[in-house]
Amino acid sequence: MTRWGIVSTVRGAASDILRFAAYHLDLGVDQMYLYLDEPNPKAFNALNRHPKIEVRNCDAGFWAYRQRERPDKHQIRQTANASFTYRKADTDWLAHIDVDEFLWSERPIAEVLSDVSEDIPGVRIRPIEAIANVDDLYKAYIPKSPDREDIVQSLYPNYGAFVLGGFFSHVQGKLFARTGLPQINFRIHNLFQNGEILPTRTELTEVDLCHRHAPDWDHFLAHYRFRMECGSYQPGMSPNVPRDQGGMNKNELLSWIEAEEGMSGLRVFFDEISGADPAVRARLEQRGLIQHRPLSLDQKLGKHFPGSV
Repeated sequence: MTRWGIVSTVRGAASDILRFAAYHLDLGVDQMYLYLDEPNPKAFNALNRHPKIEVRNCDAGFWAYRQRERPDKHQIRQTANASFTYRKADTDWLAHIDVDEFLWSERPIAEVLSDVSEDIPGVRIRPIEAIANVDDLYKAYIPKSPDREDIVQSLYPNYGAFVLGGFFSHVQGKLFARTGLPQINFRIHNLFQNGEILPTRTELTEVDLCHRHAPDWDHFLAHYRFRMECGSYQPGMSPNVPRDQGGMNKNELLSWIEAEEGMSGLRVFFDEISGADPAVRARLEQRGLIQHRPLSLDQKLGKHFPGSV
């Protein structure tokens, strides 16, 4: 029987961390390796009692044991923990995903992975992104094609040209890596072997990565400054449209909107890209780009960690 696991470096409310764990336990994960990026005794105590979860506090002692300074960038901490876990994982496959990402498959993931040819070292899972203010609806991933930008522009006429694939966050997705291979290191969206990128052209089309990046306006605002400074909207990223054609990256775009129009302007941007705008949602539905993915997070939290929050 194919065994699969998840590694994730997590931070946030205990309830969110435990919902993430509970959902994937219910999905059939064989092992979870969770690294708490900041102290969270409530989450640690609940996670530590579960036989399928290995949890670590990433405090000063943790990094000293690993014989390195704590990396300043959270992305480096994430990939360091994922790469370390890969070398000791007691599973056939290991996925590196974030606390706001939830795997979805109609068929057991163990069965899906068992069908992957033995010569393939890693497989990619494409994201779908939460539509704001509803629990179960997601914007579908639009595959790269000559007409993708025209489709995105028609869905999001104000800001679609600046937002790759019509998503707030990544379109690259995340990876399952086959374990037991030499010199493997994780990056956020790729695998490296012997210091060189390892091509991962095979996609698990039966599996979605449900990304709850900005499920409502309050959540967007709560994470906005962090993402602008060092997260998915940070400076220095490439623009979706060439600069000689007026292109801006997300940091430049959002900074411009905020400077010109303040919070009301950011709210217009959010409503359009999140699908909260009824006209946008209608266009998504018309093109068949809305997917129903009921995660039932509270129900699964109560099932696997009763009385924990």
